[in-house]
Amino acid sequence: MSLRQHLRTAQSLPSRLVTFFEKYPPPSLINSSAPAPPAAETASPIAPADSVASSIAPTSTPGESALGSFSVPRDVPAEAQAGLPYPNPFLPRKNHTTGRWYGPVYGLRQQADLVKLAQKHDVLDLLPWTIKKPGAKEERRIERGLQVKGTGEGQRVKGKLWERTLKGRLEMRKKAMMAMPALIQEWKQKGHGRGWKKYPVGKKGRLGI
Repeated sequence: MSLRQHLRTAQSLPSRLVTFFEKYPPPSLINSSAPAPPAAETASPIAPADSVASSIAPTSTPGESALGSFSVPRDVPAEAQAGLPYPNPFLPRKNHTTGRWYGPVYGLRQQADLVKLAQKHDVLDLLPWTIKKPGAKEERRIERGLQVKGTGEGQRVKGKLWERTLKGRLEMRKKAMMAMPALIQEWKQKGHGRGWKKYPVGKKGRLGI
C-alpha cells in the first residue's frame, strides 16, 4: 500500500485509531515515509503527503531510544516485536539497565477495543501483535497446552509419587511371580516352614556373630 493510500485510509478512521497510529505508526508507513533519493525530489505530486507522514513519526519515550536495552516476556511469539522500531505497546517489557519491568502502555481492555475498531475498518494488520487479535489465544493454547503443568508441547506431567514409581514396582512384582514356583518348591522341601530361617545361622549364633 502506497503512502497516498495510507493517508486516504487514515481519513476514514476514527480518532482513537488515528491517535494510536500517530504514536505507534506501522512499519510499512515508516518505510514508505523515508526520504526519497535526491533525483526523485523534483516536482513530486505528493509532497504534502510526505510532510504529513513525517509529522506522525514515532515519538520517543524515556528508555525507548535504546531498543536493545529492553526485552519482552519469553512466552510471547517472535513476531510480537519483529519489524517494530519501538517496543510493542501491548506487551510488558524489562529494562536491563535498571532490572525493572514496565507494564504495557495499553491494558487488555484497551487492546480489545483497538482490535475491534481496527477489525471493523479493515486495518487489523497494521496493529502490533497482541493477545487480543483473533486466533492469538488459540495459537498460545496449542503451544502452551492447558493451564496444567506438563501439558504443553514437549512437556510431561509430573504425576503423583505412586504414579512415578509404578513402573518399578510392577517390574519387581513380575520378577517375584516368575520366581514363585522355585520358592514354593523350596518351601515344601524344607518341611512347609519347619526349619525355615529368615536369617542365616552361623557358628557363633543366630547371625553368625
